[in-house]
Amino acid sequence: MFKLPIWKKLGLVRFEMKKIFFCLFLSLTVAISCVSCKSNPGVSGGDIIIASKNFTEQDILGELFAQQIEATTNLKVDRRPRLGGSFVCHNAITAGKIDAYIEYTGTAYNAILQQKVINNPQEVYRRVKQTYAQEFNLAVMQSLGFENTYAIIVRGEVAKRYNLKSIADAAKYTPQWRAGFGYEFMEREDGFPGLAKTYDLRFGKSPKIMDTGLLYRALLQKQVDIVAANSTDGQIARLGLVVLEDNKQYFPPYEAVPVIRQETLQKYPQIKKAVSQLSGTITADEIQQLNYLVEGELRKVKNVVQEFRQKKGL
Repeated sequence: MFKLPIWKKLGLVRFEMKKIFFCLFLSLTVAISCVSCKSNPGVSGGDIIIASKNFTEQDILGELFAQQIEATTNLKVDRRPRLGGSFVCHNAITAGKIDAYIEYTGTAYNAILQQKVINNPQEVYRRVKQTYAQEFNLAVMQSLGFENTYAIIVRGEVAKRYNLKSIADAAKYTPQWRAGFGYEFMEREDGFPGLAKTYDLRFGKSPKIMDTGLLYRALLQKQVDIVAANSTDGQIARLGLVVLEDNKQYFPPYEAVPVIRQETLQKYPQIKKAVSQLSGTITADEIQQLNYLVEGELRKVKNVVQEFRQKKGL
């Protein structure tokens, strides 16, 4: 029988222990977040709870979700902005601590369901919708109209100096560069390990793991030379950064879709009609502009969303 060398066994043990501790951390985070929300009288008393992940675009989408329901039904929404990352929000909704949030199909398929990357948007959506209904009793609604994929980004002057257009172009320079990535990107099936293998990316030092909110600052201050962020970030154009083309089509589709507990839809069937009116209403350029209004012009999320809904006649 084939036996693993002892050093590989130890490596596997460390990997499994890391996963266990990470899962415990996520569970604790969900518990603390939900207890904190319930103990705060300023955010209690709603019929349903809509959460969002911990970045600007999710603030906007969560508020859009909430405003749409409140404007078209008689329901009151409790908002849970910045609840946490993908795993925290998923754990919260499956535990019944929240009723809904906006997810991205590629994240659901590759990170949550831990399936191998595929690039067909319709097939990814079909599989996510089916599996979420069967395994988690969750309804995955139609796409809002855009996808927010991972973007591999460099400073504008670097792209110009080396004539960089694609990730493949950058691969020859990465041994002299330092990368900056978020924790999720380092761990996910559709994250750094597969990207590095696809493009043969090699770095002289291990990628610097940091909070995603600090990636652009680190890039501009030349603490890192290349980062993985979101393609719809409003700061990309404002800061003169360049998104490298994923010319080998490594990243899967990441369409923004509302995810809602089936029990919630059964209790409040009017939610389905309200949310379906958001289907296909937002383009990638529009969400990037909304992100810029909040991050670049420091406008309030609530006001930005109200203006967008008026413009769309929602």
